[in-house]
Amino acid sequence: MRTLNVYLTLGAATLLALLVAATGWLLLRRPGRADSLTSLLDLADRLENDLKTCRSGLQQAYAVMSINPDLPAAGEEDAQHAIDAGLRALLQQRLWIRDRLPHAKAHEVDEARNSLLSARARLRPLLKALSQAQTDLDSAMRDHIRRDPDA
Repeated sequence: MRTLNVYLTLGAATLLALLVAATGWLLLRRPGRADSLTSLLDLADRLENDLKTCRSGLQQAYAVMSINPDLPAAGEEDAQHAIDAGLRALLQQRLWIRDRLPHAKAHEVDEARNSLLSARARLRPLLKALSQAQTDLDSAMRDHIRRDPDA
């Protein structure tokens, strides 16, 4: 009987030690997931801001270049569709983050992060070119107004 009590005590102590270790592991693991979630959502926010900046810049550029403001300029609809597609893809990514991140494997989280970083990297030169085009358009408009004040 005494041996049974010793085994029960050792078993209970072992179980308690395992519970403490598992709880500690989960607590240590959780901040990593929270950091991953925060990082992914921050990247998604930045990409969304880049896409909206691009949309706004394109709308301004097309407005300046438009001969007839009631008709879309050549390429305007395609550009709008491309930005809308980017925003839809970003929404899908945000839904994935919301629904799957708590259960995702580390490589899936890395893939999601890399996807967002890659999209931002591809968009960056386009934003730079759009900014330069806007500057050039503004300069051309100022020159045109100076040359022909009655226009």
